[in-house]
Amino acid sequence: MATVKIISYTPEPEKLIAAAGKLCYSPSTIDELFESLDEEKVAYFVKLLAENGHGSTMEHVSFTFAIEGVSRSLLAQITRHRIASFSVQSQRYVPLRNFKSVLPAEIEADPEALEVYNDAVDAVGEAYNKIADILTETHKKRLIEEGKAEKEAKRIARKLAIEDARAVLPNSCETKMLLTMNARSLMNFFAHRCCMRAQTEIRVLADQMLELVKEIAPLLFAKAGPSCVRGKCPEGNMTCGKMPEMRKKYGVE
Repeated sequence: MATVKIISYTPEPEKLIAAAGKLCYSPSTIDELFESLDEEKVAYFVKLLAENGHGSTMEHVSFTFAIEGVSRSLLAQITRHRIASFSVQSQRYVPLRNFKSVLPAEIEADPEALEVYNDAVDAVGEAYNKIADILTETHKKRLIEEGKAEKEAKRIARKLAIEDARAVLPNSCETKMLLTMNARSLMNFFAHRCCMRAQTEIRVLADQMLELVKEIAPLLFAKAGPSCVRGKCPEGNMTCGKMPEMRKKYGVE
C-alpha cells in the first residue's frame, strides 16, 4: 500500500490566500493586510474566494508530498497533472535486482489470478537480472578493449546494462517520488482522482493526500473531492451514480 506524507508546505496557507484575494480590492499595504486578518476574516475570505471561483489566489500555496510504494502505472497517470513538480526514483540509475511490485487488490483477491501474477513477476525478475548480467559482461569487455581500466569498465558497464534491462520491468514495478503541487492544482487533482471512475490505486492515494492537506488547511479544502461533491457529475452516461454517497464521504452534504 502507498505511504504518503507532507514534508513541506507554505506557512499559514489560508491566511496567505485570504491576503492575496483581499489585496486585489484594497488600497492597504501588504503588511497592513496581513496584520488585519484574524481567524474570522481569514475564514470569510477563503470561503468567499472559493465560492466565487477565484482560483488564482490558491496558486500562492503549495504542498510537497513524499510518496512511496506506488506503481509505475500510477506514475504514468499522476504525471498527466502537468502543473506540478516531480522527482522520481530512476530505473536507469537504480539497479532493481529484487524489485518490488504493487499488487492490485482484484488480483490479490483471486487465487488463480494471483498465482499467474506471482509467476509472471518472478519470471520478470529473473529475466531482468540475467539481461543485466549478460549486458554488463558485454559492455565491460568492449570498454576494456577500448582502453578502460577493469574497475572503471565494470562500473560503466553496469550502468549501461541496467538502462536496457529495465525494458522488461512491468507497470506494477514499485517506485517513489517527491511531488509538489499548488493548492489550485490539488483541487483539480482531487476532482479527477477522488472520482470513483479513477483507477483504484491513484484514487486511494488521492484520498490520503486530501486527508493530509485538510489537516493543514481545512477551510481551503472543505469542499475538495470528486467533481460531484460540488455540482453535477461530469461523467455523463459513465457516472457511478453514487453522488449522495460521495458527498457524504467527503463531508459536503
